[in-house]
Amino acid sequence: MKDPKKQTSELGSGDWEADTVAGKTGKACLVTLTDRYSRFLKIKKVAVKKSKLVIEAMVQMLEPLPKETVIPDRGKEFTNHQDWTDKLKVEVYFPNPHAPWQRGTNENTNGLLREYFSKGSDLTFIDEHTIQLWEDKLNNRLRKCLNWKTPYEVFYGKIVHLL
Repeated sequence: MKDPKKQTSELGSGDWEADTVAGKTGKACLVTLTDRYSRFLKIKKVAVKKSKLVIEAMVQMLEPLPKETVIPDRGKEFTNHQDWTDKLKVEVYFPNPHAPWQRGTNENTNGLLREYFSKGSDLTFIDEHTIQLWEDKLNNRLRKCLNWKTPYEVFYGKIVHLL
């Protein structure tokens, strides 16, 4: 079993941090998964922040990807984690209460995602194409922590020529 306290440089692809990025209260939100090693991001919109919908979105995003561990937020939407941990055969680790730094990769990535919409925005009318565009932009953004590679390059082990 992997120790989620290890430095991210010791982790390989398949160790994910999960969260939701809320829009307007009671409306649609985004479910985000960030690979701890590569910073590779997956985003899926759900109509409302309900456990069943969030879990379905996570399963859809994680099924085709390498996966070993998931560190979700401590929110109510992740309380039925047994539903997806059994289905995906992953280990789940919950961070300590009020310790967002234990999921720093995801918190930072969600902050970058907020560059595209402000807090309290109604995400209901944001289409899948726009969400995919945001995901692609962040996955192809050079990162100092990745030695000036993109999350896409590190996750897939491919060099992308951006010019």
